[in-house]
Amino acid sequence: MTMATRHEAGVQRKYRNPAAVVSDAINDGKKHLLLAASGSVATIKLPLIISSFENHPNLSIRVILTKAATKFLAGQSPEQPTISSLPSLPNVDGVYLDEDEWIDPWTRHSNILHIELRRWAHLLAIVPMSANLLAKATGGLCDDLLTNVIRAWDVKRAIIAAPAMNQMMWHHPITAKQVAILAEEWDWFEMLSPQVKELACGDVGQGAMRDWHEIVAVIEERLASI
Repeated sequence: MTMATRHEAGVQRKYRNPAAVVSDAINDGKKHLLLAASGSVATIKLPLIISSFENHPNLSIRVILTKAATKFLAGQSPEQPTISSLPSLPNVDGVYLDEDEWIDPWTRHSNILHIELRRWAHLLAIVPMSANLLAKATGGLCDDLLTNVIRAWDVKRAIIAAPAMNQMMWHHPITAKQVAILAEEWDWFEMLSPQVKELACGDVGQGAMRDWHEIVAVIEERLASI
């Protein structure tokens, strides 16, 4: 069984295709927040971000982790819980990995996970967005679950993106061009620029993900307007 089916709503359930489960929840009357994390140290802030929504009882949260993001949530330190612990956090109704996309052989009229997640979500927040994901998204690549969701996104709905990377990566000329696409050309993206601080690698500069409290405040404001 996959993470999505084994821990739906934090409860052991009989196996169901993840895409079908998401499809059934589209009209549940709740606000739907799709949180995604990619390959950056800032992924360790995801549990804190999720937990901050515990006082929002009418909120449903589903989480996408890229393969690189999973490397930061393997229980290797107190601030890095295991992926299997995420479904027990408040309002989490599903955690999805790349392998959940095609867990069952596809047949005509079958649900497709990245499409159902796009239909389900009122808001997508990518916290953090790595340099690699930034490059893939702005180039239109869609070779995993998250980039397929981004590429198939209904642009009438918002995407919040909080980049996080080494300061030399942030100040690389190609990064400025990619950020300009999201911040200036694609108006459905809301970019939360990184902050200046000492980075996990020991360097000091702009590249750390925006303070997670500020990210939560922006998400709450956007959800309130839905």
